[in-house]
Amino acid sequence: MGEQLLSVEGLNAFYGSAHVLDDVSFDVQNEQPVAVIGRNGMGKTTLCAAIMGLTPPRATGSIRFLGTELIGRPSYKIAKLGIGYVPQGRRLFPSLSVDEHLRMVSGRNGRNGGWNPERVYKLFPRLAERKRNGGAQLSGGEQQMLTIGRALLLNPKLLIMDEPSEGLAPTVIEQLVDTCKRFQDEGVALLLIEQNLGVATALADRQLVMVAGSIAVETTAEQLRNDPDSQRRYLGVEPVAAT
Repeated sequence: MGEQLLSVEGLNAFYGSAHVLDDVSFDVQNEQPVAVIGRNGMGKTTLCAAIMGLTPPRATGSIRFLGTELIGRPSYKIAKLGIGYVPQGRRLFPSLSVDEHLRMVSGRNGRNGGWNPERVYKLFPRLAERKRNGGAQLSGGEQQMLTIGRALLLNPKLLIMDEPSEGLAPTVIEQLVDTCKRFQDEGVALLLIEQNLGVATALADRQLVMVAGSIAVETTAEQLRNDPDSQRRYLGVEPVAAT
């Protein structure tokens, strides 16, 4: 069994009086990618925000990373502990070039580590070709590459990715999946937040299905791929063919 990186216990999250996450508990170990899968509006992005200390929401319960409690800590201190975040929607600066995005993060990361802008360019050669272009001048796939590269510059032990396949063409999604599979070899654990069943089951064997702010069921990629009833009930999608 691998090292336990993230432990979420009895997590509740609120936007004002709205109770969005209800007693969520799970863990992430460094040798086992985990996918949280569910339809839109089920609380998946709120889960990311609660882990990363973003406000809103207001969170109660416990979120520990390598034994350190995260609830109540500001997001920049959480990132410095070793959590990289790839947010839904990418959240790039339109006026900054690709290179400026990467140099800004690299310059603020005081820890010695294996990731630097040159290594990101090696991972994503397309970014090297577009390094002088602004964030708004990139395609959706290029923007996602930049968002991932920016997170890697923190030299994270855990990478949280929120809907990374959203809005991408199938061929770009295939490239994204291939890239993410390399992270484990780099010593980076993965917590994937997705509604795309194919992406979620390709990247993680352990599947946590979120329904109405709670973990409704924990299963495996193989079981979920081969269970059409669960695909309809929990995800509201037509079954995908087993591969």
